[in-house]
Amino acid sequence: MLLSIIVPCYNEEKTILQCIENINQISLEDINLKKEIIVIDDGSFDNSVNIIKELHRIGKISKFFIKTYNQGKGSAIKEGLKLCSGDFVLIQDSDLEYSPKDYQKLLIPILFLNADVVYGSRFLTTEAKRVLLFWHSLANKILTFFSNMFTNLNLTDMETGYKVFKIKCFKNLTLVENSFGFEAEITAKLAKKKYTFYEVGISYSGRDYSQGKKIGLKDAFRAVYCIIRYSIFS
Repeated sequence: MLLSIIVPCYNEEKTILQCIENINQISLEDINLKKEIIVIDDGSFDNSVNIIKELHRIGKISKFFIKTYNQGKGSAIKEGLKLCSGDFVLIQDSDLEYSPKDYQKLLIPILFLNADVVYGSRFLTTEAKRVLLFWHSLANKILTFFSNMFTNLNLTDMETGYKVFKIKCFKNLTLVENSFGFEAEITAKLAKKKYTFYEVGISYSGRDYSQGKKIGLKDAFRAVYCIIRYSIFS
């Protein structure tokens, strides 16, 4: 079986190389999985594109796509889904906040517990987690609570950047959101399809805005809109 790893990238010249190295260091052979790495550059204007092309040339990544202008994380993921050949899809941010050492933990519910979707929770965990940004953490918890009200799920971290899906989840599913609203949209739409969700605790090395963190207050308001729109009106 094959795991497709989609890596959205936007101006991550400082981290994309290490991110890909970290992924390649992880072996999934003991759970009978091979992996393909698909990098989608979302209109970077730093040196990310040249690094991505070189990583492909030397065989460190399987596929890549360079977008001509920035549209957002959701747009990059949608582009990556077009290139997936795997049985399962994992979203991997390129900023080193999430560790590929958690891959097996994320995949076990899908491989052995009949899960369709697995979210890696930064709050349901005993793993190492950097202490950072109270208001950002609180906003995540509020958005998760609000999402749960509409989806009737009991997630602890809807906004997590670590999500794994069976590829069947995307059959006959039309995704709309181009930016960070993707997280709320995909949660609402998969919940309506009655897919089986699991959560596992993950490690988390968050960064602050001075280090390049991109999500902000406007994204929180967009998430509220997406929760309502895709839970009720979609």
